[in-house]
Amino acid sequence: MGRTTRVLTGGIYFGEGPRWRDGRLWFSDFYAHAVKSVSLAGDLRTEFEIDDRPSGLGWQPDGSMLIVSMTRRQLLRRTPDGRIEVHADLGEVATFHCNDMVVDSAGGAYVGNFGFDLDAEIHARGVPDVLANHPTAKLAYVAPDGTVSVAAEDLHFPNGPVITPDGKTLILGETLGGVLTAFDIGPGGALSNRRVWAPTTPAIPDGICLDADGAIWIANPVAPQCVRIAEGGKVLEVVETDQPCFACMLGGDDGKTLFMLTAASSDHEAAAKSQTGKILVAEVDSPRAGRP
Repeated sequence: MGRTTRVLTGGIYFGEGPRWRDGRLWFSDFYAHAVKSVSLAGDLRTEFEIDDRPSGLGWQPDGSMLIVSMTRRQLLRRTPDGRIEVHADLGEVATFHCNDMVVDSAGGAYVGNFGFDLDAEIHARGVPDVLANHPTAKLAYVAPDGTVSVAAEDLHFPNGPVITPDGKTLILGETLGGVLTAFDIGPGGALSNRRVWAPTTPAIPDGICLDADGAIWIANPVAPQCVRIAEGGKVLEVVETDQPCFACMLGGDDGKTLFMLTAASSDHEAAAKSQTGKILVAEVDSPRAGRP
């Protein structure tokens, strides 16, 4: 018997980058150009807007919020008093739109990017050919002071990074590779010892989150489901969603509420036309862990 899910809120275009903080789920709504939040009571509110599509979110130790500005290929910083400024320019590393991000305990950020125009290539060649043949992308590391470096190369659409509770391992989804990939984290955010953490095929990883038992939930954008996977690739559980699932996060007071962000389509033209996006919730057994 599957988990019971309920719709926490609708009324969004395309939700991504979910983060649980201060009793609310914060997330980016791409085509509203807004960062929004919702409580477990379902009260949706717009926190602020930017002049671009926002994506990955996170916080620095001083309470400043970092926001990925997708098409401008920038990382924005919103100070505790609400001022928004450019924290870093990612144009030297990102070869197309920037996407998901994780912020480490020092306030440094790992930021992914598409690597190429995914929608255009899917329209031109179809999904199977794009999966088999596509340019790779680099993962950026933005130091706490805004300095940008390349943390990893040759990634197949890096997505949904997480950092383990000990701060020693970064795990991310390579969406077009159908795999979760791990790195050791060294001084200054340097990554080494790249290895496969788990294959995920036939599911592919979009947003991901880590639980206290060391398993990872992945949002599967090619199916209406969120999948819990153990290191090595064993599927531990599948939660069915009503639409393709693009991001997930554990939160709630005990960390055991699984938030699943769904939408009818990820195609930018289709997703921008109507508010098909929803956030579903289910109660699970193992609470959140690490830095999302």
